Amino acid sequence: MGQDRDGRDPAGATGGRDTAGEESLADNFWAVARQLRETSQETLAPWDITPAHLRALRVLSRHGPLRLSRLSAQLRIAPRSATEVADALESRGLVERQPDSSDRRATLVQLTDHGRDVLAAIRAARGIEADRMFGRLSPADQADLARILGQLRK
Repeated sequence: MGQDRDGRDPAGATGGRDTAGEESLADNFWAVARQLRETSQETLAPWDITPAHLRALRVLSRHGPLRLSRLSAQLRIAPRSATEVADALESRGLVERQPDSSDRRATLVQLTDHGRDVLAAIRAARGIEADRMFGRLSPADQADLARILGQLRK
């Protein structure tokens, strides 16, 4: 396989690096992902919330009260893990359990008012961090990045 006019191997046979030794697309992607993960953890620290807890709060906000089995399915985690997440959130007053009126044996988990307030504060803080990170890009580059990431998520 040959190289294109910029010295890159279009088939990726050079391990994703061009002949000048520049970082590959994947290397750059993972470096940015690490930055975002670290920033996210710092942003969540004041609330003592983990990314898994945040995902659960977001699911409950989006779907309303859920049985633990449905919460675990939405989060794509084991039912036991969903119970642990719900326990941790309940101990902080962010969610509460209540009987399911359609099945006395089942329990629903739902956000409390405090949980909604905390989620709103986290969203605001994360929005500021996202603006800081992506604000370095022009609006056109932000739109391109959003479009490209949307394609990769499919």
